[in-house]
Amino acid sequence: MKKLFITSTLSIVLLASCVSKKKYVALENDLSNTKSTLTKTQVAKEELEAKMAKIEARVTEYNNKINSLKEINDSQFTSVDGVAMMSNNTKEKMRATLAKVDPSKLAEAKTLQDSMNLAISYKLKNSISDEEGDIDVNIDKTVVMINISDKLLFNSGSYRVSSKANPVLSKLAEVINSESSMEVMVEGHTDSRTINTAMFKDNWDLSVKRATSVVRILQDKYNVDPAKLIASGRSSYLPLVENDSRENRAKNRRTRIIILPNLDKFFALLDAENL
Repeated sequence: MKKLFITSTLSIVLLASCVSKKKYVALENDLSNTKSTLTKTQVAKEELEAKMAKIEARVTEYNNKINSLKEINDSQFTSVDGVAMMSNNTKEKMRATLAKVDPSKLAEAKTLQDSMNLAISYKLKNSISDEEGDIDVNIDKTVVMINISDKLLFNSGSYRVSSKANPVLSKLAEVINSESSMEVMVEGHTDSRTINTAMFKDNWDLSVKRATSVVRILQDKYNVDPAKLIASGRSSYLPLVENDSRENRAKNRRTRIIILPNLDKFFALLDAENL
């Protein structure tokens, strides 16, 4: 019995010793793996820090370039009422044009934008028509609105564009083609006298047909991208003046061209042609 007890005790001790050794080996392996992972993590961290340093250096370089360009732009361009940008070179040309503008109209200009509008209106009006009263140009912020009398574009009651309109439409096409992002709306307007023919049921038909006729000329003859053009008709419902006289009805019969140009490019284009 004593021998059996001793044998059992030794077996327990040896078993315990074996279990402890296995745990020790496992712990050593875990420690080794942890050290290996830590080393890899440290290397990865150093690599990321090096990449971050390069990125920060590039950001600093780009910021310096942006600030440098901004300084150049601030010295060369003027903001117009927070809406448009005009180069100082164009601003000088604008002043030269304003010297030719009617002093009474110039006196009404209260801001730089007002002056710019007067200058562009003067240049555009004088460049596309020699007939007084046939062209009226108005600018609201960066929107240019050109009213062209029907006597310059069409015969009475007709939608066919007259050949005498070619100089006007050619100039308009140059302006439109000067900027790829520009969109142009062509609006037809009539007086209040009703029309009812085999071709036109009413003034709606006539105003729309006249607008599409102008659009087709700009597209087909002067290569204006049709995607930039919008044709619309307003009939007699947006008159400039009361339709109470022959002269007033003539003012209301018109085609309005609405364009959104880059005003700096717009003015430079007109000035380049010395018009």
